[in-house]
Amino acid sequence: MELMDEKQITIMDENGNQRVMEILFTYEHEERGKKYVFLYEKDNPDEVIAMEYNDNGELLEIESEEEYEEVEEVFNAFNEENFSDEKED
Repeated sequence: MELMDEKQITIMDENGNQRVMEILFTYEHEERGKKYVFLYEKDNPDEVIAMEYNDNGELLEIESEEEYEEVEEVFNAFNEENFSDEKED
């Protein structure tokens, strides 16, 4: 992972291709001591990827179903807070 600016990183996908990703937001679960980042490609903002990251900046896949469901709830709450006005128009 390479940090390009405060809102962009470059990652390698499963096929070895570099992808420039925008950082939507980050979230920390204090009880678990884990941090998560929500990423998307500028050309495809509807496809958001959530990943865990550590203090070294390494991205890790979310492995537990419980964690994934929680992260999904956080993402849904983020969308409601930030985009609920768009739905009302």
